[in-house]
Amino acid sequence: MEVITGVGRGWPGDVPAQARAAESTGFDCITCGELAHDSMLTMALAATATERIRLQTSVTIAFPRSPLVLAMQAWDIQHLSKGRFTLGLGSQVKGHNERRFGGTWTAPAPRMREYIQMMHAVWDSWQHGTPPEFLGKHYTFTLMTPNFNPGPIDYERPPVGVAVVGPGMARVAGEVADVVMPHGGIMSDKYMRATLLPAIRAGLMRSGRSWDDVAIGATGYLILGDSDGEIEQQVEEMRRPLSFYGSTRTYHKVLDLHGLTELGQKLHVLSRQGRWEEMRETVRPDDVMELAQTCTYDALPDFLRTHREYASRISFDMPRETPEQEERFQDILRRVQAVDNPRIPRGMEMDN
Repeated sequence: MEVITGVGRGWPGDVPAQARAAESTGFDCITCGELAHDSMLTMALAATATERIRLQTSVTIAFPRSPLVLAMQAWDIQHLSKGRFTLGLGSQVKGHNERRFGGTWTAPAPRMREYIQMMHAVWDSWQHGTPPEFLGKHYTFTLMTPNFNPGPIDYERPPVGVAVVGPGMARVAGEVADVVMPHGGIMSDKYMRATLLPAIRAGLMRSGRSWDDVAIGATGYLILGDSDGEIEQQVEEMRRPLSFYGSTRTYHKVLDLHGLTELGQKLHVLSRQGRWEEMRETVRPDDVMELAQTCTYDALPDFLRTHREYASRISFDMPRETPEQEERFQDILRRVQAVDNPRIPRGMEMDN
């Protein structure tokens, strides 16, 4: 199992040191989000500072960018990194697309399908000389002249990941993506198994693919700790992110499944009024625990085999401040990396 860690905290100038530290620690992949800084710039900086570790945006917001513009950036980073780059895409929600990015909004799942299909067409044109003949409802690619063609690279096209929350995007991910990234900010194992995994399976079947064709991240609210006190502290820290994500209607389907519909409604109203601190207080520790599972650090490898059998990648953190803590982390890191899951969700086998 791949173990992932994040970079991109602070300003872009801090990224090379963060990336080198992650590589020397033994992580398999580094990811970055796209909040206050550009994710593609972050990954370009990480690529120049490392040699082995894989790189992935998690996520790059797709719709404010042209598919060709993003395909060009991904192509360059794939070449720069010698084939270590994965482009992780997210749609963001309507309000951010329209009011923050100043863009347009249409149904995100079919638009994301076309977005990825057009990028594949662009890369095929550059790598194999395939004529540009992609005609979609949202995107068109019918022109590629020599001056604008960077030409082939000595690596496979960049894998594409898709962040998923609802079943529509999960089906698209199963159909056309290489990596499925369940939204870790508000996701439960119950919702994953009831909603997302069946939708991913439907997408795989639609495109004639199998579970082997996608890498799925381990998800679900997972609280790691060795004592009740550590778990309680983690629960407290999770109240704020749950209040943020739970205020957005896009994520209410997760809360609804757990009987937390009223909580989602309250958080939405408070967010509209800008009452951010009050939102955190609205989320009770019991609400977090309704979504979460708990596990000790030492039991994590067995937990992944038993409860995340579909997953081939995970991100986790634990104390590393003393030499003894670092030694323990390295032991657990190696044990997690040794987990070899079947990558097939229980009860969702496929004939093909």
